Amino acid sequence: MARRRVLSRLGFVVGLVAAPFAMQALTGEPVAQSVSGNIPLMVASGLLVGFGAARGGGCTSGHGVCGLSRLSTRSLVATITFMATAFVTVFLVRHVIGG
Repeated sequence: MARRRVLSRLGFVVGLVAAPFAMQALTGEPVAQSVSGNIPLMVASGLLVGFGAARGGGCTSGHGVCGLSRLSTRSLVATITFMATAFVTVFLVRHVIGG
């Protein structure tokens, strides 16, 4: 059992490292990531994420990865809520506010 646990964790880490390389190989484009330089915005965002994780009984990735793999209805509803909120936020910031 311990060997299986180690192998699954190792597979997860290998996937995290390999995913950007696989994406670049498939698209031919380098994978770019940026982080905002707006410190107050980042602090507020981090606090909101922490509050949401505590209030929601788990973090977004916990519900999205672990909860969905366990076929948890609660995690499905939480993930749909997170994704819908993200879609609306991106739309507002990019198309309404103009960020």
